[in-house]
Amino acid sequence: MRCMDYLVGDVQGCCDALSRLLDKVGFSPSRDRVWLLGDLINRGPQSLATLRLLRGLGDAAVCLLGNHDLHLLAVAARGRTLDDVLEAPDRAALIEWLRKQRMAASARGWLLVHAGVVPQWDAAQTLELAAEVEALLADKEALAEFLQLMYGDEPLRWDAKLQGALRLRFVINVLTRTRFVAADGTLELTTKEGAEAAPRGYYPWFDVPFRRSAGTPIAFGHWSALGLLDRPDLLGLDTGCVWGRKLSAARIDGAGAREVIQVDCEKRREPRA
Repeated sequence: MRCMDYLVGDVQGCCDALSRLLDKVGFSPSRDRVWLLGDLINRGPQSLATLRLLRGLGDAAVCLLGNHDLHLLAVAARGRTLDDVLEAPDRAALIEWLRKQRMAASARGWLLVHAGVVPQWDAAQTLELAAEVEALLADKEALAEFLQLMYGDEPLRWDAKLQGALRLRFVINVLTRTRFVAADGTLELTTKEGAEAAPRGYYPWFDVPFRRSAGTPIAFGHWSALGLLDRPDLLGLDTGCVWGRKLSAARIDGAGAREVIQVDCEKRREPRA
């Protein structure tokens, strides 16, 4: 059988659902590859098991880092859904593995991000900027210093002249937190509701006029309020697993064909108000 590529939305520590989804698609780590779109952990009950499963898949699993995964790296707060990871005997190996994961990727012509992109970036620039953050993650000393500066909303608008921590923070915020963006690329990082809740002057990032990444198919997670978003050039795959809805995968090929596969999930959190 030929190799298959699968894109999977936010797992959020729901390892049982992930295992069932991989079984349902007939995933074979010796043949296939699975691309996780970020937020591997945190809100669900099995963060440790999820990391162990994905690390155990070796090169057959490529994981993007979402905001919850970066939270674990920062060890900014030891919430109860992360205690099992932080206290695990293999914690060091798991954290080391997590640091080597991706901020954005390309698979069979698709651009893969956790949250979104600003309209000023095309696919190539998105991958180049993601690589800057990935280089930081791989440098333990530089990362330890940056993690003290990672959190914050500023700057809210892209400028190619940005340098240092401000540049890295902006790239991270775009790739892991973006939902609504203005046409000039200004981020709005507060609103978490669905696309219809766009504040005045802002758009869902994928509906901004004159987006430079238009024409490149993009798959993303992060935005569970959207549910499954399935357009010819867009796949939104965070379908609210941890909220008791679905965990979704998309089987893709290089010719533009895809098939969405889902499994039901047990509710682990109450839906957001």
